[in-house]
Amino acid sequence: MNEPQVLIVGHLNKAHGTKGELFVWPLTDDAETVFRPGTSLVLGDGEGVAEGATERLAIESARPFKRGYLVKPEGMDDRNAVEPLAGRYVGMAREALRPLEEGEVFYHQLLGLQVETADGETVGEVREVYELAPADLLEIAGAGRSHLVPLVGDVVREIDVKNGRMVIEPPEGLLDL
Repeated sequence: MNEPQVLIVGHLNKAHGTKGELFVWPLTDDAETVFRPGTSLVLGDGEGVAEGATERLAIESARPFKRGYLVKPEGMDDRNAVEPLAGRYVGMAREALRPLEEGEVFYHQLLGLQVETADGETVGEVREVYELAPADLLEIAGAGRSHLVPLVGDVVREIDVKNGRMVIEPPEGLLDL
């Protein structure tokens, strides 16, 4: 798998107030590190962050706000300056992110994994990851149907990104839904 060099870390949702702040939905588990003064983010468009994108957004100040962050970009001191950024995504160079711990994966690495049960039955391929509470869900497509499987340790027993496979042990009846 060809790994992207820039990973999406947030969505610039909307301008906030009159002093050049944006409300950002964090799309990372490491938001405290990513959204802090001095960080330089790659600015994408409304679809994501393309490889090779060079437009940058430097953070002058940031603070937690509700379920996201209020970020003030450097050199943008009023609402009119930041409003055109609303709706765009921001990314960060992969090497600037904290290294993954043992057993951790980026969600984009799950897409395309071949899924089978612990008994060796083929279930399908991971098509989407939905971030929900209380557990994230994997959409697994195969054999003319899709399954929603919780991404929890009791169900997902093995993730082998290198070999493109995942082993699940679903509760009785889950794959019949």
